Amino acid sequence: MGTRGTNFLHEWLIENLATITGSDIISVADAIQRMTRATKLRGIGMQEIEEETGSVYDTVLDAIVHHDPGLPE
Repeated sequence: MGTRGTNFLHEWLIENLATITGSDIISVADAIQRMTRATKLRGIGMQEIEEETGSVYDTVLDAIVHHDPGLPE
């Protein structure tokens, strides 16, 4: 099994985490929907990501909860 799905998920979260508005179910679902569109453009299936990382929902939620945007400038 490759790491293409894991790498994509990691890169997508880095690029998009700041745009996710909250850790509620609707915000997470919206983020996953946006990610799904991006995976299709790259030719990666969500199944491939979930095979490598487990639950995408849990991964995105965990990233949101543990996100530290840093100090404001």
